[in-house]
Amino acid sequence: MKKLIVLTLLISAALTLRGADLTGTWAAAVVLDAGNGTATFTFKQTGEALSGTYSGTLGQAQVTGTVKGDQAEWSFDNEQVGKVAYKGVLDSAGKMKGTVTYGQLGAGTFTAEKKS
Repeated sequence: MKKLIVLTLLISAALTLRGADLTGTWAAAVVLDAGNGTATFTFKQTGEALSGTYSGTLGQAQVTGTVKGDQAEWSFDNEQVGKVAYKGVLDSAGKMKGTVTYGQLGAGTFTAEKKS
């Protein structure tokens, strides 16, 4: 009986994440070798395609990416530092964490939360 309950909970969690929609505004805390900062992303998800905008220390930019299950990847180009790329895992309906590369500024990590 205990195994059945655990299995049911795992299946429920997997189905919830599979149907995740990143559409909305996300506030991200970024930690790089070069320092810390914040970024705001406004996403629109259509199927597995992700598009939207970045706003932060580097100004503003258009972002594109993909979402597959609980995995998300997006990027944008910046004249000052080069390509900026994020790879994240959705922890729950409103939180995400992962790694980031900010071109010449180096690599680091991020945590993000969806604003309501």
